[in-house]
Amino acid sequence: MTKPSSNSPWAMAGRYLQLATLLPACVVAGYAIGYYLDKLFGTSFLYIVFLIFGIVGGFIELIREVQKDQE
Repeated sequence: MTKPSSNSPWAMAGRYLQLATLLPACVVAGYAIGYYLDKLFGTSFLYIVFLIFGIVGGFIELIREVQKDQE
């Protein structure tokens, strides 16, 4: 079986779709973790901390993917 070309339109569409969903997925995951930890421990600030972690993690991964794409 042959490997699809990285320049095919479908491969590029998949790559850009991944980049478009990467940041929102990280933000939602960070918020959800913080929300459930707040419920578990009875606090009201962990969702903000994990939301920030999700945003930072999403941007780091987005930068890594863009740099990988430029090489």
